[in-house]
Formats: sequence, structure tokens, C-alpha cells
Amino acid sequence: MNGPSKWNSIASLVPEPVMSRLLRKLRVLLDGTPPKVGALRIDPALKDYLSALETRVAVLEKRGTKSADQPWNQALHVPSPLMHQRPVSEPFMPYSTCSAADLFHPRATEIGALFNSPAVFHRKFWEWVFILNGALSNDIGAAKKALGFGVGTEPLPAVLAKLGAQVVATDAPPEIGECNGWTRTDAFANSAEKLPYAGIVDKDIFKHRVQYRTADMNNIAEDLAGFDFCWSSCCLEHLGSLQHGIDFIVNSVEKTLKIGGIACHTTELNLSSNDQTVESGPTVIYRKRDLEALVALLRDRGHEVDDIRIAPDAHHLDGYVDYPPYAGTPHLKLQLAGYACTSVGIIVKRGR
Repeated sequence: MNGPSKWNSIASLVPEPVMSRLLRKLRVLLDGTPPKVGALRIDPALKDYLSALETRVAVLEKRGTKSADQPWNQALHVPSPLMHQRPVSEPFMPYSTCSAADLFHPRATEIGALFNSPAVFHRKFWEWVFILNGALSNDIGAAKKALGFGVGTEPLPAVLAKLGAQVVATDAPPEIGECNGWTRTDAFANSAEKLPYAGIVDKDIFKHRVQYRTADMNNIAEDLAGFDFCWSSCCLEHLGSLQHGIDFIVNSVEKTLKIGGIACHTTELNLSSNDQTVESGPTVIYRKRDLEALVALLRDRGHEVDDIRIAPDAHHLDGYVDYPPYAGTPHLKLQLAGYACTSVGIIVKRGR
């Protein structure tokens, strides 16, 4: 991909909270080089990037309101999961991808109650339920050790502590968080005090069972080892490339887990194409073929992992794609860099 289309795709990945600041900095570079910059040579391609960013800002401003305020969205019926629950005897999360059917299952309501959330049609809720279901299904609780990567301000460390696990919750080092703009959002934790626990677990239990430290997911420290369970919720797509994310999953299994330990990770899946995607940059998007190759690799290395199975999407909410600026709910699918995406999860049992 070359020319303006390349820069349009890259611009679509810039988080909205940092877009205005980035535009200002780029405009300073192009309109007048600051004295401190000296003889910095400006890449001509930067002008294409700036143009793409400004185009995106103009589109967002023209829309004026979030997707939820659009008339076609107001006409979308969003049913209550409690009003339309499926029989408890039906399989729960039989597929690898986020689907409305999972959120109609009573088990989703039960797990959501562990972190004081009703079942909602949002893929982040689905991811947390997917990860906790993986932990609960493998008896991760009392006397077990759990390791979380890129935890931000998610409730999973508190829930696992409530279940009796000793938890090491990690997030990116400050320099990485600052570089990616995460330190200016609620999606970044730089201390145990940032991790939520109120209403989930007693404060003293939380402080006794949860510790915080930084961790570079591209270079996992040697002392992060001997765990029964590890997880990440939509983090590995931010490691710089598709391959970096794949390497992280393999390393999380082989470096951090005991034999028989469980790794549970979620990321975004490209539903539009099994060929074209975003392969490198701040946010990459995995194709089905990428994850199928990962499954084959893990099996070759002696680990147990299920096939990647895309849910059949039988409910009308499964066909709804949320466009930026994202509405909140429903948000089972989203438009990202021109592709329709959803969350996908993988659970790996270390074999050797």
C-alpha cells in the first residue's frame, strides 16, 4: 500500500485523545522549524500523513455526534440479556470470537457479577468474561499464581484475588506508555493504587494478594516465571507488528507458565479479509490465517490449544459495526483501519 491510501490507513489508527496534539506538533514542523530542532530534515511523506490526519478530524467533526446519536442507531433494538437468556444447558462460549449468543447465556451474567457488571453487548465485557471463564474452567483460584499483562484499569486482578489467587498485575513501563499515549487515558496503570477493587474484594485481601510491576511484553523478564495462569486483554496488537504479538503469546506460555499452566489472551480479529490487514504499527489486526498458523506452531511445540472457530453470528446485533467515535454499546464489532473487526480469544495449556 503506497501513497495517500497508506497514510489514510495509518491516520485511522491514531487515538482521538492524542490526535489534536499530534496535529499541532506536525504543523509546527511543516510550517516553521523550531530553533531547537536545528537542521532536522522533514520527510516529504509527513505532509501526506498530516493531510490524512486533518481529513479524519474533519470527518469526525462533520458527524458532530457519536454513533449512538444517529437516527439509524436509535432504531436499533438492543434486547436485555436477562429478558432473553438461553438455557443454562447450552454450551457457553463454544467459539473463539465475540458473539451476542455468549452474552445471552446465564454464565455471562454470573461471571459479570464477579466484577459488578451486568451483561452488556460490548466486546470488552466479552473479553473479560472469556478470560475469567478460562481461569474458572481450569480451577485458577486458591493457592494459584496468576500473571496479567497490560492490565490497565481492568477488574481482573481483583476478581482473581477474590477467587484466592496470588496475582502479579503488570503494565507497560512508563516510557512505553507515554510513547503510545496510554498514560493520558484510563487504560494505563502505573501503580497498584490504580487497579480497581472496590465492590469486588476487600481492600486488605486485595493488598495482600495483588502486586504491581512493569513488564515489557516484547521482552518478558526472566523472573516472571512459575505461574499457573497468565492473561492479556487486547494488548498484544499494540506490540509493533503481527509477529511481535505471536512471539509474545509463545513466550507467555513457555517463559511464564508452569507445565500444565494456562494462558488466555484476546486481541482483535479482521473479519473483512483473510489477506489484507494492518501488519505493523501502533495497532495491528490479526487475520484468521495468522491465528491458525499460531495454533499450528503452539501444537508443534507441544502445547494444547483449540482450533480458531469464528462464531456464526446469528443475532442481529452481530451484524452491527460500531464506527468511530465509538458509541459504547452495542459494540461487538468495530470499524478499525477500514476493516470490520471483533474480539477473538485463545486459550493455551502449556505441554512442556
